[in-house]
Amino acid sequence: MSRKSAGLLLFRRYERRIEVFIVHPGGPFFANRDDGHWSLPKGEIEPGEDPRQVARREFDEETGRTVDDCSDGAEWLRLGEITQRGGKRVVAWAAEGDWPEGLPVRSNRIPVEWPPRSGRTLEIPEVDQGVFFEIGTARRKLNPAQEPFLDRLLAILRDADERSAEP
Repeated sequence: MSRKSAGLLLFRRYERRIEVFIVHPGGPFFANRDDGHWSLPKGEIEPGEDPRQVARREFDEETGRTVDDCSDGAEWLRLGEITQRGGKRVVAWAAEGDWPEGLPVRSNRIPVEWPPRSGRTLEIPEVDQGVFFEIGTARRKLNPAQEPFLDRLLAILRDADERSAEP
């Protein structure tokens, strides 16, 4: 059975454009890797867990701030599911919100074997950065399999704007 994760894509409207908040994985393996390695904050769903609650928990753990602190109770928009290259399925939502300027992420720490097959364990931050990027830059930074989440978010927002413009 393939693994499944749940995540939340925080977005904001800034100077008439949409920006999304994505995170960069921590640790020595990703230290010099940038484009194609960022992700929305997400984590694995254990049997019996509610995916939406997992998305909330993982956002909190990976950023050090609660979803409510960042989104002020905004409506969650369902972005559906994708499958990443390794077979992991990711279900995601989006919520409009913001991140305090200059506030760094404070991620939980996880153990990793480093160097690989050395038997030595390091404790690293799961995430070392969280940044708002405009959509074009986010496309380049994100894991390519997660790019459809951007398209789905833009489609939802475009549809909502069109509905609100109707007489």
